[in-house]
Amino acid sequence: MSPDDPSPVTRWGRLLGALVALGTTARAAARRGPVPRPPGAGEVDPSERTVPASPRAESIVAVLLLLAAVFAFAFTVLYIVLSGNTQLLGIAMGGALLLLAVACIVAGKLVVPQETHVEERGPLLVEEETEEVIHIIEAGGEGISRRALLVGAGGVAGAALLTAAATPLASLGPTLGPLHHTPWARGVRLVDDEARPYLASDIQIGTFYTALPEHGDPEAFGAGLLVVRLPANFIDLPAARRAWAPYGILAYSKICPHAGCAISLYRYPTYAPTSQIPAFTCPCHYSTFLPGEGGRLIFGPAGRALPQLPLMVDGQGYLRAAGPFHEDIGPSWWGVHRSQS
Repeated sequence: MSPDDPSPVTRWGRLLGALVALGTTARAAARRGPVPRPPGAGEVDPSERTVPASPRAESIVAVLLLLAAVFAFAFTVLYIVLSGNTQLLGIAMGGALLLLAVACIVAGKLVVPQETHVEERGPLLVEEETEEVIHIIEAGGEGISRRALLVGAGGVAGAALLTAAATPLASLGPTLGPLHHTPWARGVRLVDDEARPYLASDIQIGTFYTALPEHGDPEAFGAGLLVVRLPANFIDLPAARRAWAPYGILAYSKICPHAGCAISLYRYPTYAPTSQIPAFTCPCHYSTFLPGEGGRLIFGPAGRALPQLPLMVDGQGYLRAAGPFHEDIGPSWWGVHRSQS
């Protein structure tokens, strides 16, 4: 160590003095508080931003909501009047949803105030402030406030949109009334697919025929019939139905009561010792019904028997309906379900 080098005691003294000076500076800075940040410098705390409520924005939101209600109402009207014009329906519903979205955005950005404000508390009872509050309350009861306007417009838009959304539910399935009615009534003649009336003598044992109502719509619900002729030993109808099968001729609905498929298979014994009794079979899920026993279900997922139509033969030998179906036809629905026993 040279004579010019400071001693260890000197070095430690200098270090201690520097630490004392640094601590003194820090305490002074703490007493003075933080240095104010220049305007525009650094990040701004989002909670400190100020966006006051805008009366003009409230009017814009109300107008947008009312326009959305108009578009939604237009959708409902177009669906009823021009249900096939999907372009107009899309424009109406899309416009309603777009206007509703824009109204929500404007309300969130401009209507709802976002500000931080501190108000100094003054004396609790000041006569001037009390009179001002009374004046505000009295003025609030006159006319329509902005809040009432927004709530009303929002309610109208919401009701219109809910109505528009529920309107297509009317197209889910057929109307309720026609499900209980078919073209068959007393006196209606049975005809083939070329509109030729069936004579009782036309119906042969071992064959099944498709019959339609004369002068009726062949595509109407329940129009198609299955018609067969059975020997007396194959017929075991309930007592109330024995008159429904003149000359052993029976008629049943062609619609399977399981899923609505058209029954198109007929089983008739050709060799009595080994063959089973006559039966209709649905080709979809193989529900099997016995025409000689009132359409009783013996196999498959159908929940009830095949509906039978009462028949009669007129003075000229033509087959006619002796009345309508005595039960609902078609696939089982809403409790139209009968025990298999």
